[in-house]
Amino acid sequence: MTEYFEGVGRRKASTCRVRIVSGSGEFIVNEKPLEEYFTRMGDPEIILGPLDAVDYNRARFDVSVLVQGGGVTGQTDAVRLGLARALLKMDPDLRPALSTGGYLSRDDRIKERKKPGLKRARKAPTYTKR
Repeated sequence: MTEYFEGVGRRKASTCRVRIVSGSGEFIVNEKPLEEYFTRMGDPEIILGPLDAVDYNRARFDVSVLVQGGGVTGQTDAVRLGLARALLKMDPDLRPALSTGGYLSRDDRIKERKKPGLKRARKAPTYTKR
């Protein structure tokens, strides 16, 4: 059994579990390569932000991610937070670099509930005088 470091990330309705193991640089998300799962332009760079912040070579680790729920943006940010937390467990001295980049703070904004009498959370029906 190899030693791994795990981090959990959440954003909106998405939850992910990130595991880091020493290896050859594979980054697998839900049994697919990173670039195949997150196809939007810029998403892989956002996810790998914590590795860039601490100047870690991606080829030193195998990263395994299990992400579920939510949409693309929520999943992207959840994976980024999970990766930062896993790196922090691996080496607690990385905290200043990760905190400066804002990778350790969870974005707690979620969808606001619909209110009675309104169309959505805040949108009111059109006012008619007669």
